[in-house]
Amino acid sequence: MAGGIGSRFWPLSRTSFPKQFIDIFGTGHSLLQQTFKRLTQICPPENIMIVTHENYNQLIKEQIPDIPQENILLEPFRRNTAPCIAYASYKIYQKNPDAQIVVAPSDHLILFEDVFCKVINEGLDFVGKNNSLLTLGIKPSRPETGYGYIQLDNTTEEATDNSSITPVKTFTEKPNLELAKVFQQSGEFLWNSGIFLWSAKTILESFKNHLPEIDSLFSSVANSMNTDKENEAVSEIYSQCKSISIDYGIMEKESNVFVYAADFGWSDLGTWGSLFQHSEKDEKNNGIAGDKTLLYDTSNCIVNISKDKTAVIQGLDDFIVVDTDDTLLICRKQEEQRIKDFVNDLKVRYNLEF
Repeated sequence: MAGGIGSRFWPLSRTSFPKQFIDIFGTGHSLLQQTFKRLTQICPPENIMIVTHENYNQLIKEQIPDIPQENILLEPFRRNTAPCIAYASYKIYQKNPDAQIVVAPSDHLILFEDVFCKVINEGLDFVGKNNSLLTLGIKPSRPETGYGYIQLDNTTEEATDNSSITPVKTFTEKPNLELAKVFQQSGEFLWNSGIFLWSAKTILESFKNHLPEIDSLFSSVANSMNTDKENEAVSEIYSQCKSISIDYGIMEKESNVFVYAADFGWSDLGTWGSLFQHSEKDEKNNGIAGDKTLLYDTSNCIVNISKDKTAVIQGLDDFIVVDTDDTLLICRKQEEQRIKDFVNDLKVRYNLEF
């Protein structure tokens, strides 16, 4: 999934060039390129499909030049993750009704790729033997308010072959800080990684049962998938698709949902705070990106300055400072969830687009 605009990562991430296309850590590879390479360890490149907004087709081809055009699924409108997953699932089902599917966001950080591949392969084995939906959960290392949470169902006697795989009791959206602390301390909750595994048959059955209107739309154009009529057919139905997440539309309603409790050095890099967690720090716990940046009496900050600019910062503690060619953001780290609101206010007040 590579169609998001990464608005919480503003101003580095923009609608015209979102974070999945950015080399955030200076490795020489964007997050999308890292994700694609990681998944080639699990399945052949010709079996990897990228779902994105039609505006990013050229960016995909520039960053993943070997991917065939038919493997780039172009959405004419952003409709959240459920229609995105329905599109890919129907296309895959038409190719192979017995396929197993891994759904992976393109902008996540995975530090331990060997562990990730082991977890994915074990997960594929599970969904190959069970008519179930599987999500990957991460043990919380802090009371994070920017992630969704999954509660384990430890009361059920439903056993699995893998002790790391447990039935799901509930899904909870991003909690406030006090609730996040309770979740972490209870030991019953995992972060929702947004990485899913299932068979094509199982997920399409779930769409039929829980999102019948979306299922009906994609069923109506199923015969056009993998033909020269696909783009036109998808464009016709997408305007009628409601915007809904796969979590809210299916995962929270389905009864056969399981979670694999894993630890492979995961972060969704959805916020500046999550980037700060994985950045190298100076002696005062500042994460700094910028060739000519000096900090005085400053601690616990994340500072990202464009490479051609000189910056001197004095007297800040626990702030986000991001400077691009046309924008400056200075925001308390604990208030970073308001960045979306800041962007919306700029659009309304100054008629700006980012």
